Amino acid sequence: MSEKKEQKIIVFLSLTPSDQTLILNGLKIASIFRKTLCLCFNYPRKQKKYHSCYKEKLCQYVASIEKKVQDIQLSSLLISVPFETIAPKLSDNYEAIFAIAPKTGHRKYLSALRESKIPFLFVDEKQKIITDYKKIILPVDLRKRNSDSTLWASHFGRFNNTQIVILAANDKIRENQKQGTRNIRSAQNLFLKFNIQHQIRKGEKNSFGNADEALQLAFSLNADCIIILGSSSITPLDRLVGLPEKKLIRNSGHLPVLIINPRKDSYILCA
Repeated sequence: MSEKKEQKIIVFLSLTPSDQTLILNGLKIASIFRKTLCLCFNYPRKQKKYHSCYKEKLCQYVASIEKKVQDIQLSSLLISVPFETIAPKLSDNYEAIFAIAPKTGHRKYLSALRESKIPFLFVDEKQKIITDYKKIILPVDLRKRNSDSTLWASHFGRFNNTQIVILAANDKIRENQKQGTRNIRSAQNLFLKFNIQHQIRKGEKNSFGNADEALQLAFSLNADCIIILGSSSITPLDRLVGLPEKKLIRNSGHLPVLIINPRKDSYILCA
C-alpha cells in the first residue's frame, strides 16, 4: 500500500474468475468518485503458507488492470483478519471509504458491515453487464440516520449526474409521519442544493416495509442500484432468522444493493 493517505474503494476478492465483475464495478465506482481502487484479499490464517502465492496473484491482477486502465490509481491489500473486525481496520488504517462485496457469501460481509463506518455495495458477481449507476432508488423512512443514506445518494448525484428516486414511507402514526416528513424535506433540500435530479414518490408501506417496496420499485423502473439503511438494532431473533437486509440482498437479483450502517458514524467522502 502507498503511504500517501488517499481514500480508497475496496473490492473484496476471492481470487477466482468471479472477481472480474467485482473489479469492473470497483473501477466504475472509483471512476465516479475519483478515488484509488484497492484490491483486497482476506485469507484464513490457517492458509498463511500460501501468502506469497496470494500476493503474486494480486500483483498479477493489478498489472493486468494497469495495462487497460490509465486514469485510476490502483493498489492491493493482502490481510488475514476475522471478517467481523475487517471494516474498522480498513477504514482506520487504510483510508477505505467504500467497499464492494459479492452477493454470494454475503452473510460474512454483513457481519463486517455491522462494525463498519463505510457503506458496502453488494453486487451479483455472475452479472456480466456493469451498470452505470445513473438511476438510484432511495427509500426514506422515519429514522434520523436516513441522512447518511441520503448523503451517499447525493454523492452519486453530484459526481455521476445520477437521478435519485425517493420512496417515502407511508406511516400512519402521527409522530412517525412528522419525522418521515422531516427526512424527506432534508433529502430534497440537499438534492436541490447540488442541483441533483430527483423525484419523490409516496409509498404504500410504512417504515418497516419501505425498503422491500423500494426494491420492487427499482425492478419496475429498471433502476441501477438501491441504497438502504441497515438494521438500527440487532436482536437475538434477528440473529436467528436473519436481518431484513439479508433477505433484501437474496431477493435483489442482478440489482446492486448499497447498504449503510446506521449504528456507526459514517466516514466522509472527500471531494
